[in-house]
Amino acid sequence: MEAIIRIENLTYEYKNDEDIDVAAVDDVSLEVYEGEFLVVLGHNGSGKSTLAKQINALTLPTKGNIWVKGMNTKEEKYLWNIRKIAGMVFQNPDNQLVATIVEEDVAFGPENLGIESSKIRSIVNNSLKTVEMQEYMTHAPHMLSGGQKQRVAIAGVLAIDPEIIILDEPTAMLDPMGRKEVIDTILKLNKEQNKTIVHITHYMDEAVNADRIVIMEKGKIVKIGTPKEIFSDVNKMKEIGLDIPQVTELVFELNKAGMKLNKEILTIEDMVNVLWV
Repeated sequence: MEAIIRIENLTYEYKNDEDIDVAAVDDVSLEVYEGEFLVVLGHNGSGKSTLAKQINALTLPTKGNIWVKGMNTKEEKYLWNIRKIAGMVFQNPDNQLVATIVEEDVAFGPENLGIESSKIRSIVNNSLKTVEMQEYMTHAPHMLSGGQKQRVAIAGVLAIDPEIIILDEPTAMLDPMGRKEVIDTILKLNKEQNKTIVHITHYMDEAVNADRIVIMEKGKIVKIGTPKEIFSDVNKMKEIGLDIPQVTELVFELNKAGMKLNKEILTIEDMVNVLWV
């Protein structure tokens, strides 16, 4: 499988209030494969959001390198190509919405890329249809719910047709319904359009459908694996101080009580299938 993102010995340092260099990301190496759904988990301050900004070249490595489809983020000549290939969705959609009408907001990216006006209408329609927001085309973004705003923000990224979508805690400010809307959209983009997804989150249940999970702590990667590999190691997760999906927690407690359930159960559906037999 081909790596569309290659990170090699990446370190990113910043100066704290005492003018001391602090490594937000510390000697990280990672490959993300084309069409992969990768989730990055970690506490606040673990370095996961900093890593996201590095991939999109919003910040540049202090040491090491990142290649996005073979282009080094340190080379200024590749900057706009990298940002077109790797679109970014931020935590607060209000920071990403720039127009007073939904369709104008989605059209902003293509217009700035110099795409012909005759083609932009089709791009806007298709992008909004993909995130199931076409009926809100003429609405004002500030009148939408949080989940709807975030889906419009995703449509704005889709309008530039990126191969990679990086989402930096896109559900952190949303209610459960808004979170579900956004996660369903992310899964649809990955499974139906083969978009490479890098999803930064602290919600464990959002990682259940990932191809791989990366766990970061104090700027370093401490564990990589499939969701079943990651979440079945309950003791390690508790040692790191991270939660596990509720179903996995239930299985863990039932096994402690004497039942012999498969510790790789992650979803309610898996649990029902096991107990139904």
